[in-house]
Amino acid sequence: MSERKEIYPYHHPAGGWGALKALSEHLIEQRIPIKGANTLRRMNQPTGFDCPGCAWPDPKHTSSFEFCENGAKAVAWEATAKRCTPEFFAEHPVAELATWSDYDLEMLGRLTHPMAYDGATDSYLPVSWSEAFSIIGRHLNALPDPDMAEFYTSGRTSNEAAFLYQLFVREYGTNNFPDCSNMCHEATSVGLPQSIGVGKGTVLLEDFDKADCIFIFGQNPGTNSPRMMTNLRDAARRGASIISFNPFRERALERFQAPQSPIEMATLSSTQISSRLYQVRVGGDVAVIKGLMKVLVDEDAAARARGEQAVLDWDFIGDHTRGLDELVSDLSATPWTDIERYSGLSREEIEYAAQVYMKAEHAIIVYGMGITQHRRGAQNVQQLANLALLRGHIGREGAGICPVRGHSNVQGDRTVGITETPAEDFLDRLELHFGFKPPRAHGHNVVTALEAMIRGDAKVFIAMGGNFAAAIPDWQLTQDALRGLDLTVHISTKLNRSHLIHGRDALILPCLGRTEIDIQATGPQSITVEDSMSMVHASAGRNQPASEHLLSEPAIVAGMARATLGQSSVVDWGGFVADYNRIREAIEVVLPIFQAYNERIRVPGGFHLVSTARERIWATPSGKANFLVFDGLGEDPNDDHPETLWLSTIRSHDQYNTTLYSMSDRYRGVYGQRDIVFLNQLELDKRGLADGDRVDLVTVSTDGLERRVRNFRVVGYSFPNGCCAAYYPETNPLVPLYEHDPLSFTPSSKGIPVRIERAGANVTDESPHQD
Repeated sequence: MSERKEIYPYHHPAGGWGALKALSEHLIEQRIPIKGANTLRRMNQPTGFDCPGCAWPDPKHTSSFEFCENGAKAVAWEATAKRCTPEFFAEHPVAELATWSDYDLEMLGRLTHPMAYDGATDSYLPVSWSEAFSIIGRHLNALPDPDMAEFYTSGRTSNEAAFLYQLFVREYGTNNFPDCSNMCHEATSVGLPQSIGVGKGTVLLEDFDKADCIFIFGQNPGTNSPRMMTNLRDAARRGASIISFNPFRERALERFQAPQSPIEMATLSSTQISSRLYQVRVGGDVAVIKGLMKVLVDEDAAARARGEQAVLDWDFIGDHTRGLDELVSDLSATPWTDIERYSGLSREEIEYAAQVYMKAEHAIIVYGMGITQHRRGAQNVQQLANLALLRGHIGREGAGICPVRGHSNVQGDRTVGITETPAEDFLDRLELHFGFKPPRAHGHNVVTALEAMIRGDAKVFIAMGGNFAAAIPDWQLTQDALRGLDLTVHISTKLNRSHLIHGRDALILPCLGRTEIDIQATGPQSITVEDSMSMVHASAGRNQPASEHLLSEPAIVAGMARATLGQSSVVDWGGFVADYNRIREAIEVVLPIFQAYNERIRVPGGFHLVSTARERIWATPSGKANFLVFDGLGEDPNDDHPETLWLSTIRSHDQYNTTLYSMSDRYRGVYGQRDIVFLNQLELDKRGLADGDRVDLVTVSTDGLERRVRNFRVVGYSFPNGCCAAYYPETNPLVPLYEHDPLSFTPSSKGIPVRIERAGANVTDESPHQD
């Protein structure tokens, strides 16, 4: 799809005819206009397959078209008629492919054969599955220490494949499980347990039907979780107040036209989503949250002094929490002048939002990576938990805290054992059931795995899905470290950048997609996934596989395990692959929360993994929910350094994680290009820049290394003062590896101090590059 480079405003609502037009274009681009349409009718249906895109839950009563624009693009991307064959690799060496854009690489189509890198020709050559597994086994068994291998997992992996993966790796002898969640919602997994005893949300989808107030922090649902828009639209139309905090005035947070509403589509009308939309400074969310809590505490004291009804839920606080006095003391010591300066909002704006929250009997707090991907992301999450606890909005119908996870089943992978810090009781049950001693020492997350690669302590990297080399921060250091490995292995459906940034030996292992039939020895198989609200349900593809040479992810894991562990393995790998029911039976034994697993997934819609916090059972050392103090107010506005801007990396509307469906961003009015940096007019004027100028972005680093991306086009846009935004993953080179949350190790991709320099005089309007 050839796209002209243009910038012009998009005045239409999110969704609507624009979404339908984009969807039809993508089905045509992937050469599946009829097959794609039929496939979409089976997506998110009780007897169909789960969307390979986002993790938003399915309603109990599904409609005929239970998909969104971006989910449909994900299906078109996977179900494409295009193929990337051995003949293609024979004609294009890796050095040439490395010059291609990420978009062009993935548009080549589905991988059809296992491929091995040949250094003599700088090309990938076809290899048999048995030889591919033998290569992996030889490399892993040659390592003097199992901890010298890293085993990455992406969110697309099913519960069954993830459980087998952790079983293989732990029998091999390591807990090195860098996972995609380390780069997005690990701050939730680490921060929330300290507050409420569980690292997941506390709401169900039906709670959105009962909420009278929804606060949204750092989340762009129209692009990242578009099916959420149905719930927000319904809430807005029945009168619920929706207050959004986001540096961008995201189109879907403003207004939405429901493609499933005949009236809105026929009349070109739409629904206003946010009652108020506040453009908070990058890194200023904690200042907003503290301001909201300060209003609540002060209003409560004033009301009680007048003998009126309290604002805070004192019965809940007394019965279920601890630490309020310390929080109140911190709020009292925080001046409004600092709150306003850090947040970028006025006291009056924060007070208005607090009044809305105070009046709500049922309030849901939603948040995304605008909260988690910061230097103190786990503490950001804890402040939102504080806000919910003050009014008793956890464990109440129509209320709770709702982290919006990204990729489908990123949460499920963690639930079934993909973690570098496994619980002792989990390891005990694993040892008791399978008869081997799993390692007890904590392993590597993404950041510490990359640090091990840089030091030369890691030699083998195996990735279950994803595009690791593009998703990681600090490319100058981290991609060079990947090239220094002895072996890289990628289990994938499409060619991507990571296959070209490889070790001395490298394998590409093509697997079945979510949309495809998986037939094993006992017949067709279903896999299971867990959504953002802890609902577990079955998924079964209906399309014929893209190639007869594809294997399922469980079969690939079993092949690696047998080649590595040999006859010494105590696991019946063949039996597990033959019948996925056996995998689920083992999961149930090791993880009792999955009781009656096979029976319950046969119920349409699946079952809910109970959240203890939702039941007001607090799995914390004190047995109470904890108010936790955040020392400070977030990222420093850098008033003394006016040239420094806080950069937030963002995704375009035609993108999912590192996957690009096109080079455009419809809702922001950007077409055919991604080398863009958004600044407001004040920041342009301060630097003597005009819309369309070309600039370099340079990280304000503290380790002496220059981190720079070159030749970005400036676009004037409504954005907070002192801040700018640019697309991910193109600006990942600017994120230093050392800039991560010390609690969760989540990279600070949403808050990077940068300066802007005018590009060199000889620069033309070409694609950007990074140093």
